[in-house]
Amino acid sequence: MMGLRLPVIRLPCQGVDLCDLITWGLRMRRAERSAEALLRAQMADPHCAWSLGSYGAVATFRRDAEEAVRHLDDGRIGLATNRGALALTAPPGLRPIAYETGFTGGWSQVVALCLTEAACAMGRRTVLTELGADPAAVRPQDRSGILFDLGLDLGAVDACVRVTEPDLIERLRGATGRPLFVPGNPALPALMAASPHRVFLARPGRIEVYTAIPAPGQAGDPGPHSHILPKLLRLRLTHAATAPIPAGWVPVAALHPAHPVQAATGRPLSFDVGRHAAFGRLLDAWGDPDLVALRCAVLAGEEPDPAAVNGRFARLAIRAAREQRSLMAA
Repeated sequence: MMGLRLPVIRLPCQGVDLCDLITWGLRMRRAERSAEALLRAQMADPHCAWSLGSYGAVATFRRDAEEAVRHLDDGRIGLATNRGALALTAPPGLRPIAYETGFTGGWSQVVALCLTEAACAMGRRTVLTELGADPAAVRPQDRSGILFDLGLDLGAVDACVRVTEPDLIERLRGATGRPLFVPGNPALPALMAASPHRVFLARPGRIEVYTAIPAPGQAGDPGPHSHILPKLLRLRLTHAATAPIPAGWVPVAALHPAHPVQAATGRPLSFDVGRHAAFGRLLDAWGDPDLVALRCAVLAGEEPDPAAVNGRFARLAIRAAREQRSLMAA
């Protein structure tokens, strides 16, 4: 006796078997749960740093191991300190991408949190815009503050400030509707002088920065801080060219796990075997298989055939692995 044949769901340009559709949906849900587990595990590590933003405009959250923290109890994954806050979720389709980038004398490591171009879109405002109160603020006492989108025209991030001082609110209201960096805009020096909270928003969540904006030439707080660099913004990039992000995907946030030879503040450390192995596991789970295979080969003492190594990303992965191999052999 023949069984029932599952129907084919016909979309405008293709047929999708229902079994395949169900399997795909289950895989996506498992991936989302795994991404959430990744966020929760790294959130528990005080040596992991976090960033949210775009090329030229980034907010960073770091904390000290002994720093007092308050973990969120509202369903979001995050925490707050007296210097800043972080609140994230794992939205549908969130794709972590782990990679290393080698450079002279070292390497960087990161897990980019990516969404498709269609899924990551935010306000994309081009002028200073008042958004109103901030009911999603991490701390209850900040929710009555007024959010202003700085109007940086970022595709996947709304770079905002949150203001409570009545005088500054009125000054910013008087400058709304104008680009922030237009010559003579009084909003920019007012913001620099007042150092309101910076609040960077993306689909997975937010980073809030409470520390002061440093004066030109001064070093900023090594903990939570933000950077807005107009020269880089003008390039209209979503990420650095050295990041192996697949076409059609946009990194909207990132986590920076504990580095084997560098503290989150940049201070050098002796090679930490445990940290090195931990990021290797993240690469196995979330990295590009070809780049991971190159890394493993180099760490095992092999040298990949130059003729078979194509592209910038492969060369950077090999360079990072060589740096690690030299430290492991020391």
